[in-house]
Amino acid sequence: MASNADLVQYIVDQCSDAGNIEAKKMFGDYGIYCNGKIFGLICDNRLFIKPTEEGRAMLRKEECLPPYEGAKDYFYIEDIDDRDYLSTLVRETCKALPEPKKRK
Repeated sequence: MASNADLVQYIVDQCSDAGNIEAKKMFGDYGIYCNGKIFGLICDNRLFIKPTEEGRAMLRKEECLPPYEGAKDYFYIEDIDDRDYLSTLVRETCKALPEPKKRK
């Protein structure tokens, strides 16, 4: 089931204090980026964030699930309504992720 575009925009807005947030369609759902760095996925109307130790330290509840069949586990973020929490979690997660590779 594809994610609802209104919910995707809501999540983008909720994370916006972390930086320039964009959601891009990927394989029927969405990749979510902060300042050009992919930090998570929105699949089946659920937010998943790449696991990092910095992110783990901030989680209110640690729940790891694959966003789609065959995927590695990501942090499943159930609480998408707390803008400050979500933006801080995204910001700290992105600090720990490697820079995207430059395309040739």
